Amino acid sequence: MLTALDATARLRSAGLRVTTQRTAVLEALSETAHAAVDELHERVHTQIPGIALQTVHGIVNDLTDAGIAQRVSLPGASSALYEMARGDNHHHVQCIVCGRVEDVECVVGAAPCLTPSHTHGMRLIEAAITFRGVCADCE
Repeated sequence: MLTALDATARLRSAGLRVTTQRTAVLEALSETAHAAVDELHERVHTQIPGIALQTVHGIVNDLTDAGIAQRVSLPGASSALYEMARGDNHHHVQCIVCGRVEDVECVVGAAPCLTPSHTHGMRLIEAAITFRGVCADCE
């Protein structure tokens, strides 16, 4: 979890202007792994009642573009999820019943973790894998 001071430093180091809204969204993101923008908006709205959902969307996009956050797109999810950028090549496991998402560390080797049968002439940078199943609570 980031403090307001840590969030300010991270925003500055990424070349982003420090605002109350950006700091609050970044703090909320650091406290909530795999958060949808709606969820971040709810959390930030308690601190900044007038903040618009569209503002949170814009901030999340800025954080993603700056490499502070990363977008996680999962099959069957109603919206994209966001997490703090870790600079690694981790994967995700998703419960198909309740939607819970957890991180899975890279299983073998360095990024990319998997080698496809054919690269089609592309230089590979990462592999994004989502394991899907049913969690113990939903079983």
